[in-house]
Amino acid sequence: MIRVLVYVVIIFVIAAGAAWLADRPGEVVLNWQGYEIRTSLLLAAAGVLAVMAAIAIVWSLLRAVFRAPRAFGSFLGRRRRDRGYRALNSGIIAVGAGDARLARRAADESRALLGPEPLVLLLSAQAAQLGGDGPGARGAFEALAGRADTRLLGLHGLFVEAQRQDEHEAARHFAEQAADSTPRVAWAGKALFEYAARDGDWRTAVAALDANLQAGLIPADDVARTRAALLTARAMEIESGDPEKARILASEALKLQPGLTPAAVLAARLLTRSGNVRRAAKVLEAAWRVEPHPDLADAYATVRPGDSVRDRMKRMRRLAEIRANHPEGSMAIARAAIDAGDWDAARGALEGLARAPTERVCLLMAEIEEREHGDEGRVRAWLTRALSSPRDPVWMVDGQILDHWLPVSPVTGKVGAAEWKVPPLAPPSRHPVALDAGPFDQPLASVEARPLPRIEHHAAPVAPAPSSEVVAAATAALSLEPSLIEVEPVEDTASAKPAAEPGPPTPEPAKSAPVSASAASPSVTEPVPPRAGPTVAGPSRPEASPAPPSVPVAVASASETTAVAVAAPSEALPAARSEAGPTGAEAAAKPAPQADHPAARPAPTSIRPTALAVDKAAADGKRSKEIDEEEAGPGDRPLILGQPDDPGPTAPDPEDEAARRRFRLF
Repeated sequence: MIRVLVYVVIIFVIAAGAAWLADRPGEVVLNWQGYEIRTSLLLAAAGVLAVMAAIAIVWSLLRAVFRAPRAFGSFLGRRRRDRGYRALNSGIIAVGAGDARLARRAADESRALLGPEPLVLLLSAQAAQLGGDGPGARGAFEALAGRADTRLLGLHGLFVEAQRQDEHEAARHFAEQAADSTPRVAWAGKALFEYAARDGDWRTAVAALDANLQAGLIPADDVARTRAALLTARAMEIESGDPEKARILASEALKLQPGLTPAAVLAARLLTRSGNVRRAAKVLEAAWRVEPHPDLADAYATVRPGDSVRDRMKRMRRLAEIRANHPEGSMAIARAAIDAGDWDAARGALEGLARAPTERVCLLMAEIEEREHGDEGRVRAWLTRALSSPRDPVWMVDGQILDHWLPVSPVTGKVGAAEWKVPPLAPPSRHPVALDAGPFDQPLASVEARPLPRIEHHAAPVAPAPSSEVVAAATAALSLEPSLIEVEPVEDTASAKPAAEPGPPTPEPAKSAPVSASAASPSVTEPVPPRAGPTVAGPSRPEASPAPPSVPVAVASASETTAVAVAAPSEALPAARSEAGPTGAEAAAKPAPQADHPAARPAPTSIRPTALAVDKAAADGKRSKEIDEEEAGPGDRPLILGQPDDPGPTAPDPEDEAARRRFRLF
């Protein structure tokens, strides 16, 4: 708008001048070299203006010709610079997006177009960091640190790279350089303080803390606790070399934090060495008033060298009165009473705490029981109770239990973070439990299968009924065909006798044998009720015919196996029965044995058939039957279960004198 007004004004002035000349006509005469030139004033003015315009045009053309190379170079430079800044922008965006490849390409392009400018060097360093190129990043940051305007930026980058490579000495060196050049840099002051505290350089740590406080880098509220911890650590360090300065530092720490137990104990110990016992006692009493601690009690007990145990106990009572009804006071009195051998006083001090004792209370009670009575039972009882009792306060920092106070946290490196408090219900163990490698560490396929433990009946075994009836009862309970069962004799060394001396006839016991109720519950057994009459059937054979070997019968269980031997020929059964006792019919007429008699208790037996065992039993029984028929003579037949036995008298057979029979099912 202003430009338009200017143009309008200029046009108006020109028009006004032309009008003024037109209103005042005149001539212009020029005499030069004998020539005379006459023209009007208006035309002369127009000619002058035309000449001036021509001169200006010619000058502009000449100037453009002479400045063309430089202008062309400037044009190319501007174009190159624009391309470089576009690449720089793309690289910064790629770094923010996490595209290391694009960032590296953009950094190379911008560096080629723009040269080693600060932003280009910074982009190159960040692209190298993003791509994991440590040497490249350090080179870029070193280039930045070499420039005066970007020195602090380069030192910070070198500090970060040194921390990534765990080069703490180099990182500390870069932080010191940054702090020297710019004292108010937050990261440099914090790094110097942390490294000094971690390395145990308490003097440098205190100086760095003061510098950070003056620079306003840390709040004043956190300085007191941190400075007290540093002064205490410094006092502990120089305790043996410069005890007076150590005492001054400990006293200063107590002024900053009155309840700091390590500082109070150290100050009291140094005062005691210098002979100022009264002042040492006051220091401990002041700290006890803020926060009772067992270390304060121990230091207070020995504040005066050479005192007797009775004097120490009196001193403990005086200390406990400062914070009445505090558990630490009661335990301190109990400790002094135990050392003095005053068991009643020790028990009286712990009487109020024994109702809900902590771990230390239980240990003190165990010590009292051991030293007073030597009662190992009560000692073990108190020690066992200590395992499940609530924990006592301990030094803790960042969730870890410490054996003693530490100025710096071993977990985070924070100064003054240790606290005296009760640990949580399940604190981390100081000594991790190592579990032995067992079958739980192995795959299931590699673990060896073991049978289930056998549950024996607690009653004493009895002389069983004839083996054939036991087999018949087992067969009925298992719903198996008799042909699927084989009888296998088993020698009983406890009851076997020579054939020449047969034992006297004994009454036949009640025919009962425990049989498992089902295959699904093998540990449950129930007796088979006795039945009167014959138990084993078979046709009568002449006495002269030889007795073939007994036919094996086997009934298997999953864990334990028992077998019952049965005489195959019927001729041997009456003789064996006459030697063992009366038959089933005769036993029915006689009174049954009493319940408490050994003969009335069932023998332990376990039967656990499975489908696979039944199939195999059928195949084996069929094969055994064919073999027996081939081997049997014209007057011999295999034993058929379920037929009535022949009670006729036969010669006794010593092989059937076994008092117990066990059977196995395959």
